[in-house]
Amino acid sequence: MRRIWSIVLAATVGGLVAIGVYQLILPQNAGSFEDKQKMAFVNMPAEVPLSGLDFTVPSEKVTPGVVHIISTIQTAGEEEYGTNPFDFFNLPNPGPQQGSGSGVIISDDGYIATNNHVIEGASSIQVTLNDKRSYEARLIGTDPQTDLALLKIDEEDLAFVRFGNSDEVKVGQWVLAVGNPFNLTSTVTAGIVSAKGRNINLLRTQNNQFAIENFIQTDAAVNPGNSGGALVDLTGNLIGINTAIATQTGSYSGYSFAVPVNIVKKVMDDLLKYGAVQRGFLGISIQDVDSRLADEKGIKKIEGVYVAAVSEDGAAKKSGIKEGDIVTKINDKVVNSSSALQEEVSRYYPGDEISITVKRNGDEKVFKAILKNKDGKAEIVKAEPRKSDFEAAGAKFRNTTRDERLKLKITHGVVVESIGSGAFKNAHVEPGFIITHIDKREVRSAQEVSTILSAKKGAVLLEGVTATGEEGVHALNLK
Repeated sequence: MRRIWSIVLAATVGGLVAIGVYQLILPQNAGSFEDKQKMAFVNMPAEVPLSGLDFTVPSEKVTPGVVHIISTIQTAGEEEYGTNPFDFFNLPNPGPQQGSGSGVIISDDGYIATNNHVIEGASSIQVTLNDKRSYEARLIGTDPQTDLALLKIDEEDLAFVRFGNSDEVKVGQWVLAVGNPFNLTSTVTAGIVSAKGRNINLLRTQNNQFAIENFIQTDAAVNPGNSGGALVDLTGNLIGINTAIATQTGSYSGYSFAVPVNIVKKVMDDLLKYGAVQRGFLGISIQDVDSRLADEKGIKKIEGVYVAAVSEDGAAKKSGIKEGDIVTKINDKVVNSSSALQEEVSRYYPGDEISITVKRNGDEKVFKAILKNKDGKAEIVKAEPRKSDFEAAGAKFRNTTRDERLKLKITHGVVVESIGSGAFKNAHVEPGFIITHIDKREVRSAQEVSTILSAKKGAVLLEGVTATGEEGVHALNLK
């Protein structure tokens, strides 16, 4: 029987909806995560030159900057009035579902890069460091187009993994994969770069029309739980985020795939600065040039990317590009596949002007195009903060900080940040009240509070403490 290979996301539980976007202000003295890394390196040891093939130096350098992520998905375990249907039938309650993956600390103040599928749909996200310290993480933003997400934990002076340059990665070079496969923390495996620019149709099969796939393929062992972990070179610099494996069994079978770090850098910077990833679009449909297409279209040389269609109101049309052109360069960068072209264009912002070299009827032509956003405008679009039902009803939540928990001698809780009209005001809940339990269930994140409350109606019991440490109980009446 013919054996069928499948591409799977390398998380213990895959397919865990973006939880939300938090707007944060980047410090003026750090314009990007790369700038933050350069500033922090004043206090970090210099790179140790490698003589011969030695994996110990990069392993020791990187493992403190790779974290274990546990995502919890809250399931509907209670009826709208608080009765658990499993109790009535004396059946076991399945309870919350958990998924496991990895993440990479990319700044000393607690920003973490991971895969979107590791935290998708999670009501709470727990991050455990290499030294076993654990934190509740908050979600800054996600980018399903590249399967990336940015998290934040409240800590300072953390070890982090320095960015490399994925454009300089060469097929055949040694690499290390660092992550937490099968919950085996801080696991390091070695292999070589097997290929670059792989498009495995993983993200586009998830109803994601703007997906960008230009993976680094390696033979370093990557298994479920490695998703979101680091792929590094032998100097310990990050060159990719491990994302998927090709497998017949669900476990490692020789092929793994990582998102190149040059994509990661822009996505992380955009999520922090704008709340959403900013991408310029040319407004063309494209195809790889292969022997079949060359024969069909009379193309003499197999190179570049074929323009199959041009949008009437797109940047390409305005610049003079036509259907049938073959794009060979973007800003002097050679592109020979659809995925390479998409990645190259995605590095630029709406409003940026780029140079596009094409072959037309055997002649080389160069066009200048001003990129547009997905709405057809040459401008940056900032994401609006997502509001939960309870924000609309007059209550807004945030996670507690480590200092707040230490001061109040609590291990968990969620701050009621503001109160308007509605159920919270009617229950005389004051801003600053910290919810520790909802109907006797512990709560550890703002996302978890929103998820639990959105599934309830009628009487709901809130327990917690005030900002001064006094215990408090409130009865909500949710409609």
